[in-house]
Amino acid sequence: MTAHHPDTANHAPANAPAAEPHGGTAEPALYIDNDDRYARLRLISWWRQERLQSARVLVVGAGALGNEVLKNLALLGLGTIDLVDFDRIEASNLSRSVLFREHDAGRPKAEVAALRAMELNPDVRVIPIHGDVISDVGLGLFAAADLVIGCLDNREARLWVNRQCWKTSKPWIDAGIQEIQGVVKVFTPPTSACYECAMTARDYQLLNLRYSCPQLPRESIHEGKVPTAPTIASMMAALEVQEALKILHGLPVAAGSAHVYNGLGNQFYTTKLPFRDDCLSHETYPAATPVPASSHDTAQRLFTLAAASLRGPHKLILERELATCRRCPSCGRNDAIIQPRRAMRPADLACPGCGREAHLEWTGEITPDSPLAELPLATLGIPPYDVVRIDGEESSGFFLLEGDRARVLQPGATP
Repeated sequence: MTAHHPDTANHAPANAPAAEPHGGTAEPALYIDNDDRYARLRLISWWRQERLQSARVLVVGAGALGNEVLKNLALLGLGTIDLVDFDRIEASNLSRSVLFREHDAGRPKAEVAALRAMELNPDVRVIPIHGDVISDVGLGLFAAADLVIGCLDNREARLWVNRQCWKTSKPWIDAGIQEIQGVVKVFTPPTSACYECAMTARDYQLLNLRYSCPQLPRESIHEGKVPTAPTIASMMAALEVQEALKILHGLPVAAGSAHVYNGLGNQFYTTKLPFRDDCLSHETYPAATPVPASSHDTAQRLFTLAAASLRGPHKLILERELATCRRCPSCGRNDAIIQPRRAMRPADLACPGCGREAHLEWTGEITPDSPLAELPLATLGIPPYDVVRIDGEESSGFFLLEGDRARVLQPGATP
């Protein structure tokens, strides 16, 4: 440590002034090493820079909030940040996103934000994931994180992150902003209220409106287009990171609470969220068994690996629904398809024969005797480094795809 408190005289540099005697006992002088970028931070009595350097944080969303969160984490010297976002930079992002530039238009947000954050502080490693947190991020990455920071703009993604954090018992911090108002919520599974605990009937109704029919998500030009000012993004992101700092240092936080700020009247208050015993998000997975398999392997291989610990007939439970067939009631045409629900769009419903809307058949489980068991897990909608559940006759097994560890946690590292 280079910003020193008076504990041993050996810490003082040769040119430091001698300490004045006090009560007959000489104390070394406190001094600050201005060559240490974290020197002023180390002066905080409870600060542990080594804890931040060893931490891993998953940040979901690289928009206005995500930019500010990433900037702050980089300045603090947080060791490893996994950054997830599926979007690309547009001109409208430039008024609210400190890490983007005009010539970045069209580039993935996660990749650009990661590069700019590492320019701010080369001590920090930011791993960009240009993808959807629901379909492209395995549960193993949630389990590897010390905590998760949400910078999202829709309920569906928040609900998914909430459930993944609950399964892995990982604290997570959520923020929402609109105009010059914002809210930050802190959740610490499994003891506090969670995001879904506070969802109302109206929230579920709006969530269901995302679907144009019982089959596929609707593409909405209004989604994520909430008007916001860069000031509120800075304020709420700073509060998110401050709560993260407290969690990483073992300091108390107001878990299961919402910190609400009204910029029009400069009013700030905290409210406790209700805890629901019957909340669907309150499912915690046991420690997963690592298996030498990856998302490139088939489901059949996974069944073979699971056979040693599970008795009786097996079935692989899919967390993400899989379309298996497109049936047209107009012309009678049937087409076999293998497509995860999140990857499909309304245009995929059109019958190739007559052009009319067809019906999709879905499955949420796969058995060893199914032809689907011969397909790679990735084709079945299972992302790299995921935790997969296999139900046996008497119990369930949870298996971590250990074969994906290196490419997810240390991409680009020398083998």
